[in-house]
Amino acid sequence: MNGPAIALTLAPELHVFAAPARRGTRVATTTDGVSSLGHVVESAGIPLTEVGRILVDGAETPFAHVPLAGESVEVFGVDRPQRVPGVPGTAPLRFLLDVHLGTLARRLRLLGVDAAYENEDIGDPALATRSAAERRVLLSRDRGLLRRRELFAGAYVYSDNPDEQVRDILSRFAPALEPWTRCTACNGTLREADKDSVGDRLESGTQRSYEVFAQCADCERVYWRGAHHARLERIVEAALTEFGGIGAP
Repeated sequence: MNGPAIALTLAPELHVFAAPARRGTRVATTTDGVSSLGHVVESAGIPLTEVGRILVDGAETPFAHVPLAGESVEVFGVDRPQRVPGVPGTAPLRFLLDVHLGTLARRLRLLGVDAAYENEDIGDPALATRSAAERRVLLSRDRGLLRRRELFAGAYVYSDNPDEQVRDILSRFAPALEPWTRCTACNGTLREADKDSVGDRLESGTQRSYEVFAQCADCERVYWRGAHHARLERIVEAALTEFGGIGAP
């Protein structure tokens, strides 16, 4: 580029996306004189899904602004909890996760969060199109995918640890939590089921040992409090203790 020079400062939480040379304060950055601030920020490696406010010479400025020579630009991360434009305050948030986030998808479903998940790689264009068509927030660790313009909304998942991933998404979006109401396999809704109605789907040992069952209204998978229930209950209790009170009613 050979155009107006600006002073660019990235918030510390955005440094993970930027090259070391761009992580300082008031880093001299040359622009082309025609591209928007949004383009300049993306060129620095920052997905716009991760940007909250941009200040130019101390004043909040839209992404469409074309920077002028000598301007001081400060880029901040999103505020938490983040409200998603286009989603009414009382409406539940809906998510879409890419192929690499299967464990996170199952954890969110366990907590009653609507989390669609593609267990096959259907490609970035198809994921972005589904996000827009179903008005789902796309969760991904793929920065390129999050830069697609057709997305309804998106968010970068900062950790590769499932426990940290769950905490990140719950603290960022504050979705309402309704544990034990969704099928962890397909995201369908669970309903109570009596033993007689699901008996043909159970092994004899399960029939003898358990009395309380639930069944997915979509895929018809049957659930009961089996050997893994204590571990799942710990996950649920931890989420409710830390985040149960911040979701929408």
